[in-house]
Amino acid sequence: MKTKALLLILSIMAFGLFAFIPKTMVQPQPWAVPDAYKNKVNPLKGDAGSLVNGKALYNQHCKSCHGTKGKGDGPKASQLDTDCGDFTKASFHSQTDGALFYKTFEGRKDMPAYKKKIPDQNDIWAIVNYMRTFK
Repeated sequence: MKTKALLLILSIMAFGLFAFIPKTMVQPQPWAVPDAYKNKVNPLKGDAGSLVNGKALYNQHCKSCHGTKGKGDGPKASQLDTDCGDFTKASFHSQTDGALFYKTFEGRKDMPAYKKKIPDQNDIWAIVNYMRTFK
């Protein structure tokens, strides 16, 4: 009987330990992007007009989680179960524009899909252009 009680207590402690591991210590799952999107070419040039539009949309829809400078440190970021990512890192910049478009368009987990919130796909491409300015 003592052995069962001890196992139960240890099980509860182990569960409690894993339940409170900070999300920064958990390895994020790779975000698979279909080749059809990965190979999409951004139809917008990264010109001043596109960047102005992208910045305005980013500030309206993205900044609260991804932060002013794209470091994933916006005011809502700490409330999420997933990491917001850091748009200043080389791993972000190594992604294709099509991959970034897909992730914004489709979303996953805490990242909402913007295909309905931002129905004009050129606006999403403009956000991609603006995200590229984070270094």
